[in-house]
Amino acid sequence: MRLRALEGRALAVAPWVFGLSLLGHLAMVAFQTKMTMVDLMVYRNASPELFTGLLYDWRLKEFSDQFALPFTYPPFSALVFVPLSWVPWGVARWFWQLVCLACLWFTTRKSLQLLGSHDPRRAMLWTGLFVWVEPVRTTLNYGQINLVLAALLLGTMVSARNWKRGAGVGIAAGLKLTPAISGLYFLVNRQYKAAVWSIAAFFGTVAVAYAVSPALSNEYWFHLLGDASRVGPVGSAINQSLRGALSRTVGYDIGTGPLFLAAVAVAAVLAGFALRAAVKAKDVLAMVVAVQFLGLLVSPISWSHHWVWAVPALMWLIYSARHRLATATAVAWVLAIGSYLISFLLKAQPSIWIIPRPWYYSALGWVYPAVGLLTLVTIAVVLRDRAKASAQRVEDPVDLLRE
Repeated sequence: MRLRALEGRALAVAPWVFGLSLLGHLAMVAFQTKMTMVDLMVYRNASPELFTGLLYDWRLKEFSDQFALPFTYPPFSALVFVPLSWVPWGVARWFWQLVCLACLWFTTRKSLQLLGSHDPRRAMLWTGLFVWVEPVRTTLNYGQINLVLAALLLGTMVSARNWKRGAGVGIAAGLKLTPAISGLYFLVNRQYKAAVWSIAAFFGTVAVAYAVSPALSNEYWFHLLGDASRVGPVGSAINQSLRGALSRTVGYDIGTGPLFLAAVAVAAVLAGFALRAAVKAKDVLAMVVAVQFLGLLVSPISWSHHWVWAVPALMWLIYSARHRLATATAVAWVLAIGSYLISFLLKAQPSIWIIPRPWYYSALGWVYPAVGLLTLVTIAVVLRDRAKASAQRVEDPVDLLRE
């Protein structure tokens, strides 16, 4: 009752929280010189090189003293970003920030709707708060694409139309390969038509890129694909994948060797239990979160800002789970993304390329993968316990009479 009363008071001021948060962020866009949006600069400035044949030779040297940033996405992604190169940088950065804020609101609202909550104040409240958590904050600061992809995937994967589900996943994978893991959602739900649509949409993006630049398409798909070192430093604290965490623990890049494969197996098993329980419970948001977390865990590189999927995960943990383990996991996520621990660890490392570090920094560098694994366990345990409790109520005639 106290929590409900507290939330009631918070909802009363939700429009103020939402408005002030957005105004505060937009003020930073206007006046904060450290908000370089360096990744957006890569998307925008590199994209015209699609027509010169130099897309993957191009480097952004500004703001990158340790690593001149390359364009690392498929050629189709460069084609999509070309229009941003037609407008001044100031226009591009403001446009992208507004798009990302809209996507954050949509992701929050959609997550709550999937949980049966349709109060717009709740979406406003949480959107205002989420603007200031580390994965969202760094996505906005870097001008990253994560919030756009999350909104695209969450908005389409749960659609009632097979073509829309598949097209969303296929296009997202064409923009950036990692969303391809979303196809697992279709398989566990036996939505095979949607899976076919996703494959068709993905290869459609590949075909469009080949039509524009066959040479660059060949270069990406047959030479650059799978080269994690080109994307960035695997062992840096900002890489919050299992490979990154394990590499920092042992002091060298574990690559795709036995240690990595064992970690992938553990993540896959935990995700399997979570998905099995979610499918039985017909819990759509839990399924989406489990699939996306599996992708983040097993990807060679999952930067901390890729973990914007903590937003729908927190909504599920807070509003759907109603379990002590879920409460503990929610608190762990709040501490992880609200403390800016990754930003601290980034400053503590002498170089993004140096993997060995003191044991306590290595341990702290497990924060997102550890809580991500805990979330998979929580989904499995909470939904299993809920199913058992439901079965017991049905079997107990006394309970039926009481109801």
